[in-house]
Amino acid sequence: MVYAKKTLSLDPEFRIFPNLIDIEYKSFTFSGGEPHIKILSKIEHGECVMVSHRVQSFNDFGLLVLAIDALKRMGAKVEVFVPYFPAARQDRLMVPGEPLSVKVVANILNGMKVESVTVFDPHSEVTPAVLDHCNVVSNHNFVKEVAQRINGPLLLISPDGGALKKVGKLAEYLQDYEVVECSKVRDVKTGKLRDFKVYADDLNGMDCLIVDDICDGGGTFKGIATSLKKKNAGKLYMAVSHAIFSRGVDHLVEDFEQLFITDSFNNGVKHDKVVKINLEDLLM
Repeated sequence: MVYAKKTLSLDPEFRIFPNLIDIEYKSFTFSGGEPHIKILSKIEHGECVMVSHRVQSFNDFGLLVLAIDALKRMGAKVEVFVPYFPAARQDRLMVPGEPLSVKVVANILNGMKVESVTVFDPHSEVTPAVLDHCNVVSNHNFVKEVAQRINGPLLLISPDGGALKKVGKLAEYLQDYEVVECSKVRDVKTGKLRDFKVYADDLNGMDCLIVDDICDGGGTFKGIATSLKKKNAGKLYMAVSHAIFSRGVDHLVEDFEQLFITDSFNNGVKHDKVVKINLEDLLM
């Protein structure tokens, strides 16, 4: 995936490519709110640099594109690694008056003319479709590691129809895992969830691993957990590629034995039941 010799890690706590040479830089935010960066290391003309960042705000994205511009003006070729792709959930128009946000972000990156953009477990097929030179890293190795740590018979749970295709491919990769489909109804105007369903008559006490790309407030996982218990589920686990955890995890650990996440999103959550698996280890 990476043929760069140097890396620019814009998040000092997310140094994903330790075998590459670190580029020194200074960054700050002007009093007017604009991010700024200055590259301090020497860059040879035509040299390829991998830029990585955990983008969790528009200012984070602004710093990313400014860094790309600065490097290209120094003659570098630039690859980008953005594990959690910003605005990926806004990948279709649900109600009039809303933007197609993922296309807006993709257009900006496409305009930077980078060599490639690598994304970890994108929310849907829309992201790689609108993003030029996109490399997708699946969640397969992540969930494989999770399954090994649980170390026992499991049912893979697809939380909704949107995730079913992805979980099906995951089951083919892992082998010997049955997939159980679930569903929910979301009010597109209010965002509220209701009518959680599990499409199985009896889970026979089997332990269950819910697999999804994103956990934000956790409402989906809470609702599915309740429905799984009604269908005689055993222990419940969850594996989430991008753990935003905007409401924390106290309400989730009530239902789940363990919450497996990656470090793709810096949520600041620490809990005995939260197990973080670093992307650096999964990409090696």
